[in-house]
Amino acid sequence: MSDEAGVAPIVVHGVIPGDPPFRMVDINGETVGTAHDMLDVIRLAHAAGLDHLDLDDPAFVRWVGGGKYKWVP
Repeated sequence: MSDEAGVAPIVVHGVIPGDPPFRMVDINGETVGTAHDMLDVIRLAHAAGLDHLDLDDPAFVRWVGGGKYKWVP
């Protein structure tokens, strides 16, 4: 499901402290927004035209600095 071999189309970066904390999200190499939870990641993916996604599939989503349940520093 990725554009290049070994590169997941969605990259969710590590938690950035804030009020509330958030994570930057890249889709196909471009930063598309911030996420405060998994639902935000899904919304950003849908807005980018990715309808079918599996947040547990490392070929599709790369979680940097913690998995999908890491939303606080």
